[in-house]
Amino acid sequence: MTQRGEPTQATDFNDENSNTSANPSFEAVLGARLSRRGLLRGSVGTVGTAMLAGFGVSACGGSDDPEAPAEQLLGFAAVPKGLADVVAVPAGYTASVLYALGDPILPGTPAYRNDGSDADFDRRGGDHHDGMEWFGLGADGKRSDSATERGLLAINHEATTDEKLSSFFIHADGGTATLPRPALEVDREVALHGVAVIEVAKTGGQWAYAPNSSMNFRLTPLSPIEISGPARGHAQLITKYSPTGTMTRGTLNNCGTGKTPWGTFLTGEENWFGYFTRGAADDAARGNDQSVTSLKRYGRSQGAASRHGWESAGAADQYARWNNSKTGTSKDGSDDYRNEMNGMGYIVEIDAYDKTRTAKKRTALGRFAHESAAFGKVEVGKPLTVYMGDDSRGEYIYKFVSTALWNAADAQPADRLAVGDKYLDSGTLYVAQFNADGTGQWVELSMANAAIAGYGAYRFGDAGDIAVHTRLAADAVGATKMDRPEWNAVNPASGEIYFTLTNNSNRSIDPTGSQYLPDGPNPRAYTDMKGTTKQSGNPNGHLVRMKEGAGQAFTWDVYLFGAEADADKGMVNISALTAEQDFSSPDGLVFSKATGICWIQTDDGAFTDVSNCMMLAALPGSVGDGGKKTLSYTRADGSKLDVATQVGKAATPDTLKRFLVGPKGCEITGLAETPDGKAIFVNIQHPGESTKMADIADPARYQSQWPANAGYGAGKRPRSATIVITKNDGGRIGS
Repeated sequence: MTQRGEPTQATDFNDENSNTSANPSFEAVLGARLSRRGLLRGSVGTVGTAMLAGFGVSACGGSDDPEAPAEQLLGFAAVPKGLADVVAVPAGYTASVLYALGDPILPGTPAYRNDGSDADFDRRGGDHHDGMEWFGLGADGKRSDSATERGLLAINHEATTDEKLSSFFIHADGGTATLPRPALEVDREVALHGVAVIEVAKTGGQWAYAPNSSMNFRLTPLSPIEISGPARGHAQLITKYSPTGTMTRGTLNNCGTGKTPWGTFLTGEENWFGYFTRGAADDAARGNDQSVTSLKRYGRSQGAASRHGWESAGAADQYARWNNSKTGTSKDGSDDYRNEMNGMGYIVEIDAYDKTRTAKKRTALGRFAHESAAFGKVEVGKPLTVYMGDDSRGEYIYKFVSTALWNAADAQPADRLAVGDKYLDSGTLYVAQFNADGTGQWVELSMANAAIAGYGAYRFGDAGDIAVHTRLAADAVGATKMDRPEWNAVNPASGEIYFTLTNNSNRSIDPTGSQYLPDGPNPRAYTDMKGTTKQSGNPNGHLVRMKEGAGQAFTWDVYLFGAEADADKGMVNISALTAEQDFSSPDGLVFSKATGICWIQTDDGAFTDVSNCMMLAALPGSVGDGGKKTLSYTRADGSKLDVATQVGKAATPDTLKRFLVGPKGCEITGLAETPDGKAIFVNIQHPGESTKMADIADPARYQSQWPANAGYGAGKRPRSATIVITKNDGGRIGS
């Protein structure tokens, strides 16, 4: 996430592009079929507007009639696009700030001053709230899957709002923008990353978090975490910190999430590579061995600068680890941190109910820029399936299938992480290969695949090698390059799998360099205007969906295309979106198990001259519910390029609606719900992101002052925060 269409720093680490493989981006499958997607039912309520000033939340449209006789999904009126520094939701709904950056979560931690003087961030809420999951608590304080008014929220804290190295909103004067960085500043910034688990409860009709709960805890980039699965003890994981290659420190740049059938939290490590630096002569220092190939494929060429300069804060071990260069003399890396980056990039399993348990990195699920991890339908006697995406331009879609068959007794285990060992440490990893005719296949990533065993660019030795260097294994088998696979979710009714493909500036009908042609599952290459600025490629993104078939076969289509309502409906606004539905750069994606609503969240920079980022509610159709379409391009030399595709049913006002618009500069991300669907928790990430470090002393120059302008907390510096949304009549969210 946090990619944005317009980078706020010299290097946009969420728009990394290290896939130089010759794998098909699908130019060879121009007969591909895409299908846009039909959504089903719902109805429009009456229109009205109100302002919930107490929380800086505007409510736009919708019916607040307590005598409404029946629930109608998507019965609210669509929230209009907006540029106000508030959270806008439909009339009849209330949104309240629950938990924000810097809030105390451990006893004895002072209230957050929000003026740059605060410390002890490992005892406070982290920054850039992202994916999250709900874990119910009964009256006895133990796990309850049916609890609706008390629970734990496990929340990712992805990154910090930064410019010129410094995470400037947490330092009094904006911090140090040159190297070396002071240790005090670095310690604050490191602690802002990771995961928080907080207790929340509804009392007297109001939700609040419990700052002194004994169940609250934080994981940061310094927390000990166990390596589990095929890469455990592997030579590629040996470091000065863990000479046995069985442990690593911390989790970093946590983005999307997942929840296991046995009740644990999964968090994905996304754009961790940018936090490491490499020396200008490191290739030679390594003897130009295979590690150089891997480092380049994962975005760290020699001479690469780090995002924050944490390695410059001193010689102490917690700073030296961010230098990924070979500085020691050992053959195995046990005297330096040449292999440190190999300890990042996994799905991490955490027992949210037990802070005493050491989290585990599940290496069998592969190493890449992980977003969310969504389980397919869980059936007794069958393997478990986990779907995942790699969020970088031209990267791939994956799934993991467990060796163990699901046993219903494992749903309520005494030792939850032991069940994770059973299902997540042994299995088969696959990567998606899309065909031109709307079919595809999952290709096995193992030493049994001759394409991997005989790959010339990197000589794989064993399963652990594949787990650490998953991108290279996917290159070897010819996986299909996609437009930045972000979150994914499984429709609980049909079992179909949905992926958001946020955007991709590398699509072109006249490709040069690292660019590649549009194709079936990524069919658009066009110019979108943001004011007078041209944005090329696929700047608005889309959603693709997949349906499993026999064996490892699947069918696919395109569910929905992001676009402005007034864009060309033949080539850009293929989904025929109206002003009540148009959006850009889909990112977060969650299906409600209570209502079946598909919630789509945006992380956009292409459309932000028209609207702040938003969340939409959709009622999906199914793969193949539409007809064929051909996108006909005219290239610079006058030749034609036809991309055959399939487009689903057009969205209607009853099947796709804008539900929420966030404050200025933010991303909308992460969604958890109570089991009854009557409360949802949503994260507002990095409001005010485009504020300049030079303006830190003048709140009037901040791009945003949310949530302070909504009456929450001290100071005026913008803060990432979690909100809770309820319906005034006590109904389910989205009705």
